Amino acid sequence: MVVGLSTVRARIAAAAARAGRGAEEITLVAVSKQADVDSIVAAYRGGQRDFAENRAAALVDRSELLPGDVRWHFVGRLQGNKVKLVRPVTHLLHSLDRLELARYWRKGPGAPPPVLVQVNVAAEPRKAGVTVEETEGLVELALRLGLEVRGLMTMPPATTDPETSRPYFRRLAALREQLSSRWPQLVELSMGMTDDFEVAVEEGATILRVGRAIFCSSPDDRGHR
Repeated sequence: MVVGLSTVRARIAAAAARAGRGAEEITLVAVSKQADVDSIVAAYRGGQRDFAENRAAALVDRSELLPGDVRWHFVGRLQGNKVKLVRPVTHLLHSLDRLELARYWRKGPGAPPPVLVQVNVAAEPRKAGVTVEETEGLVELALRLGLEVRGLMTMPPATTDPETSRPYFRRLAALREQLSSRWPQLVELSMGMTDDFEVAVEEGATILRVGRAIFCSSPDDRGHR
């Protein structure tokens, strides 16, 4: 097993206990971008079944490395012309951020995989995602198109102090709670990465996107890690 994987699992369990939650309530997604093949295979052998990529070509390539019981997540900004590559192998799209993408995602054989709406809670100009105020509108439009919207995702400003992420996680959790009164199926909160996933657990995250802490890649590589 990848050493970081067991450590991350232990930290998740401890954070969940502090919050009065069970670790089984939380899905750990191993963001495998830039991890080498041996590390990915080792994580799989260690019981990891949820993996993610943030580039379409990488998702397709990596999906062929592991057995069919792996659940592949897409966590990056997705261009419409790449949907046909990503859609067939994706278990969950974390980054629905515009109506145009929702329309592309609906197209194709079979039912489209479920999605999360990405919310730019901090309103960072260069970051993808709808604003808090736009979230309800995009959820409604996606549902009208026939997409299965399971919840919300956010990525707060990069930080070395996990506590600075807490207000953003709380705001996303409050937003999901507000919207779930209208749409009870919005149960997922995808939030928390290497530098702040324990705080995310304490604030109600149901999905964590962790890469660097598992695969020990460059600390300069942040993104969805």
